Amino acid sequence: MAVNFPCSFAALCCLALWSFTGTSGGTNVTPPHSTIRPGFPVPVNTNSPEVRRAARFGVYRYNNSSNDLFLFKESQIKKAMVQIVRGLKYMLHVEIKRTVCEKRDHPSLDSCHFQREKNLQQMLRCYFEVWITPWTHKVHIPVAHCHQDLSS
Repeated sequence: MAVNFPCSFAALCCLALWSFTGTSGGTNVTPPHSTIRPGFPVPVNTNSPEVRRAARFGVYRYNNSSNDLFLFKESQIKKAMVQIVRGLKYMLHVEIKRTVCEKRDHPSLDSCHFQREKNLQQMLRCYFEVWITPWTHKVHIPVAHCHQDLSS
């Protein structure tokens, strides 16, 4: 029994520390003029540079996991929300379209134009969750779901 005590005590200390730092209202105080409260998703402007950057990270994730010969690029950000959770978690509804750039060429997406040939055009509707922790310079994309838009 004595062997498990140090592990149990350490786990209890970690749990107590987490409960004070992770859920205490006192540590997550926002300025009085702020309308964003930690933990609550709020709508954000789909044209803001931060949202566009987060959408691009989602597109990179899609391109890296797809078997398509061509790269896709965001064509329109339909809806964007952000949640403050130990960083910024963006929840994005994005339309992406196939470009003329082939994956093997690795060009910048900024210089890729959308596909002009009718039979090669394709649009996908995607939902991305992009979690950015600015102080560590890390980006994590836990959710990247895309499906073909059958109306296009």
